[in-house]
Amino acid sequence: MPRLSEVIAALDALWPPERAEGWDAVGTVCGDPDAEIHRVLFAVDPVQDIVDEALKLGADLIVTHHPLYLRGTTSVAAIHFKGRVVHTLIKHDIALHVAHTNADTADPGVSDALAGALDLRVVRPLVPDASDPSGRRGLGRVCELDPPMTLGEFAARAAARLPATSQGIRVAGDLEATVRTVAVSGGSGDSLFDAVRASGADAFLTADLRHHPVSEATQAASPSSGPLGLVDAAHWATEWPWCEQAAAQLDEISDRHGWDLRVHVSKTVTDPWSAHHTSPSIDGAPN
Repeated sequence: MPRLSEVIAALDALWPPERAEGWDAVGTVCGDPDAEIHRVLFAVDPVQDIVDEALKLGADLIVTHHPLYLRGTTSVAAIHFKGRVVHTLIKHDIALHVAHTNADTADPGVSDALAGALDLRVVRPLVPDASDPSGRRGLGRVCELDPPMTLGEFAARAAARLPATSQGIRVAGDLEATVRTVAVSGGSGDSLFDAVRASGADAFLTADLRHHPVSEATQAASPSSGPLGLVDAAHWATEWPWCEQAAAQLDEISDRHGWDLRVHVSKTVTDPWSAHHTSPSIDGAPN
């Protein structure tokens, strides 16, 4: 069985920590470098439900996309929910490793997994990494949809292919508009509208879209391009496909090295929204 340090070295080769954004908090949160690793659990969020799942599974290592302490802390006391996570991990000899923005821009990265879940053909990064001479790394992806379909049909595909959440899928734009080129970005993507427009995409699928950027994007049609269709999914749902992709990558590494790791993907829904109620009617003026 490999030691934690060997598994972390393999993960860092997939998602080098130096490629993370300066504000990010990636890498190993806790764990003994000399501990043997038998089972690994991949998940989006390092929350207590995932730690409890790892305990039941007998996992020695959890790999999550989201950091536990993004802004740092001066205490890991168990009186706080994040402190309880740390205490549970250390008490049961479970390591925690994070790959966040370094996994977003990797090749393959989070948006490649999202494109794969939607059966899209990746053409290029949406925002290329200037340090990558191959032009394959970067934030988001520009994809082709073959055959083309309407915006409504594409949104329905997203609803069917992505993990179910209470939010479901929101759509802005003409449902009958033809979609051939799609920009995708796992996680929060409304800072990328300029890049999406420049890409010539007919539609943009991402998460956490806000009112004003959406309103501006749908109104900013040019003579050469119609209004941009927007498909807004739950943040967790757009990043969960990466867990399956990452687990497959570690499986391949394990086979190559003869490690015999047991690699699992959590299906626990950690999206924080728990319910959704549709308005009785959207016709007419507000009451």
